Amino acid sequence: MTVREIALSLLLEYENSGKYVNLSLSSHKTEGLGAGDRAFLTALLYTAVERKLTYDYIICALAGRSESDISPRAKNILRLGLCQLMHMDSIPDFAAVNETVKLARGSERSFVNAILREAVRRKDSLPMPDRKKNTARYLSVAYSFPLATVKRLVAMLGEDGAEALLKHSNEIPPTTLSVNTEKISRAEFINELKKRGYSARTAEYSPISVKIDGSINPCEAFGYSEGLFFVQDEASAIAVSALGIEKGNTVVDTCACPGGKSFAAAILSGGADIHSFDLHESKLPLILEGAKRLGIHLNVTERDALKPDDALIGKVDKVICDVPCSGLGVLAKKPDLRYKDPEAQERLPALQLDILTASARYLKSGGEMIYSTCTISDRENEGVVRAFLDGHQDFVSVDFEVGTLRSTYGMLTLLPHVHGTDGFFVAKLKRL
Repeated sequence: MTVREIALSLLLEYENSGKYVNLSLSSHKTEGLGAGDRAFLTALLYTAVERKLTYDYIICALAGRSESDISPRAKNILRLGLCQLMHMDSIPDFAAVNETVKLARGSERSFVNAILREAVRRKDSLPMPDRKKNTARYLSVAYSFPLATVKRLVAMLGEDGAEALLKHSNEIPPTTLSVNTEKISRAEFINELKKRGYSARTAEYSPISVKIDGSINPCEAFGYSEGLFFVQDEASAIAVSALGIEKGNTVVDTCACPGGKSFAAAILSGGADIHSFDLHESKLPLILEGAKRLGIHLNVTERDALKPDDALIGKVDKVICDVPCSGLGVLAKKPDLRYKDPEAQERLPALQLDILTASARYLKSGGEMIYSTCTISDRENEGVVRAFLDGHQDFVSVDFEVGTLRSTYGMLTLLPHVHGTDGFFVAKLKRL
């Protein structure tokens, strides 16, 4: 199969089963593809999913048809074609059209050919909704986000802030790593990366984070097998830094997989006693393998965050409570998250509050915890913290500093287009 044929097959699988594109890609056998073809396949698939609302609007406008009148196969072929025409400058227009048309069958071939050639002809003036008539609708189509999500972001950030976030979410983020400073200093690690041609730099806020321009395969980077780093966004490292874990502290990470916060806690503390829990037993090897590679010790156990370990209740110095969330802060890294069912997200604050309440039981008097999410939703962030504090008079919020960042009333929201990190929320709480 050609790269485009594989991409079409995976797109159809994504449409039919709802399987996440990263799982479809990782499960598909691509051993016969060279590095360049694998990169092309990944770019095709991710961009076609990320921009599908934009492409679908253009397809329907150029065809003069409703979406229901276009077969799923033809629609996905056209998505791949528009992806190449609009977002892959290295592919000549004639090649994008000719190679994509080869994917079509029978009568759909002439339809696909006509739409793509019209898209080439109108490349500088492709149809878009009228921004003046309906700004939210325009932003939804232009940046390929569901209208409900756009309206939600506008309500939170205003039109300019929402557009800045939407634009940022369609850009390729840098690769962010956390350095294992038990083995190498951050400065030494950056120097080694630069020697090998990476565009690497110190992250702005976290003391252990490094940023590398573009996407890289971490497994092939300098120091991976030696355990000199692990993949972690700076926002996540900031959250752990805010907790101020010290050597000898007893720490519980209640929703630990894939392990980044537990790893950072071990490295930043230089020797805390860390208990890493997660509901999903199948994911625990991710933590165990990562800890072994990094050369750190963790106590890793399957446990539902809603059911604390009786042996640790009231005995823990620090708790990391990073809860399941809507993921509005990581849309640039997970393109299919933007299409999740909004109704399912409405139920999250109740679950988040339950997890926070259960996790707080671990703390001894004077102990501290962080509550964190990778979303910017007030209902999942400040709303949950306020509800918790209202019901727990023995807890208070505690202000913190990480680099030049300062919390307000013990809470901090990181915005991708402002801070250059994942969208993230961190709250620090203390038991009296």
